[in-house]
Amino acid sequence: MEIDIKERLDELVEKYNTVAFIEHDPVQFPRRYSKLQDIEITAFLIGTISWGNRASILKSADKLLSLMHHSPFDYIMNGDYRELGNKNIHRTFFEYDLYYMCHGLHDIYEKHDSIEEIFCNRPSLWDGINSFRTILCEANHKDCKHISNPLSGSACKRLHMILRWLVQQDKIVDLGVWKNISPADLFIPLDTHVARISREFGLLSRKMNDRKAVIELTDILKQFNPEDPVIYDFALFGLGEDTK
Repeated sequence: MEIDIKERLDELVEKYNTVAFIEHDPVQFPRRYSKLQDIEITAFLIGTISWGNRASILKSADKLLSLMHHSPFDYIMNGDYRELGNKNIHRTFFEYDLYYMCHGLHDIYEKHDSIEEIFCNRPSLWDGINSFRTILCEANHKDCKHISNPLSGSACKRLHMILRWLVQQDKIVDLGVWKNISPADLFIPLDTHVARISREFGLLSRKMNDRKAVIELTDILKQFNPEDPVIYDFALFGLGEDTK
């Protein structure tokens, strides 16, 4: 049975992991840039607002990048974010939330050439996520509702999606610009569609969509592809979108 599931998942990866996927997905925004810092800033900002209706996400992403004059790294390092007010950007994400993110990213780039350095040489990417979150919180002297806390048991879906964009190396959809983290160390971005299809396939037994479920599902997917388990995100998410 496991062989049948693997074959089915591999077929679905071939179907959904294509250039056509990009047009309707927020991954298109970091793909607009060539400079590493612009790519990773855009990935983290657009990934952070990637919840809700996909068309709405794309519209809000355009709005956010327009605020940054389509030059994210220069915008942050020049301190232009200090002019932000209180206008809405996407659902519960406002200009002051963008300020929060930019201020934290400014602190990171004062000390590091790349955000990747925050995630390297950690026991797990969960620890990298926690370090990234801690830096942003300390820079702003307060917690952030938009950065998931892995220590609370959160699935950190959007953060794992961002890491997939930056690390996964086949470069059909994902960018693979981070070279010091292995795709084998990624965790599945567990949204409701991925969770539903995974349970229908018998890949996930845990009922809650939390950190433990992410680890359980990723461990199963590693049996199918130890070097790149998260490639199956395309299969599970794509089928989930088509059957919702």
